Amino acid sequence: MDWNDFDAALFDLDGVVTPTADVHQRAWSSMFNAFLEGRGLDADYSLDDYHQFVDGKPRYEGVRSFLSSRDIDLPEGDPSDDATAETVCGLGNRKNDAFERILDDEGVEPYPGSVALVEALVARGIKLAIVSSSRNAPRVLEAAGMIEHFPVIVDGAVASARHLAGKPAADTFLDAAVQLDVPKERAVVLEDALSGVRAGRSGHFGLVVGVDRGAGADALKEHGADIVVSDLQELL
Repeated sequence: MDWNDFDAALFDLDGVVTPTADVHQRAWSSMFNAFLEGRGLDADYSLDDYHQFVDGKPRYEGVRSFLSSRDIDLPEGDPSDDATAETVCGLGNRKNDAFERILDDEGVEPYPGSVALVEALVARGIKLAIVSSSRNAPRVLEAAGMIEHFPVIVDGAVASARHLAGKPAADTFLDAAVQLDVPKERAVVLEDALSGVRAGRSGHFGLVVGVDRGAGADALKEHGADIVVSDLQELL
């Protein structure tokens, strides 16, 4: 691709810059399967459930989406709910506790191909931002040694504070482009989640790159990716 056509790159974090999508998937799986087992339900939470109902969405929206798929109705609760609470927010907080335990125990290393692309874009003067539904984005970037490359971070906490709709709405990506002072037509969205590529497409950005870390190239294209790669180094 010709990077001369663009002035900014808006990266999702988990599964695009760092392999923390796997950590999120494991944390969701641990939480949801224990929850389902506790209610005497046999249908386990699966990787397909992750990609279809949870991946890329704000935490509590992921809980709502999955529970709806199983016709389970829980009270909404409040973000301050304890992780033991049988509420949407309680389950979301329970998942976050599991994520933080895995991150503390195992740490995180960025994808080498992603590091290569980020460093090349910095050298070209391309403006960079992270647009992530996770509220842990700064912590993950710090752990990965990548935070200095991203002057703009629009994560779940920022979206909540600014009342921005989460993915698949385009609001968080559009906010990042505004902060970078780059027209959306001159910005590239890089996403591994179906909800994320939908956001990029609905926001009418200059290019939407799907990064296939398990969602499938066909599914990413069907949801709005202009091109699909398996590693960001392919974009150099």
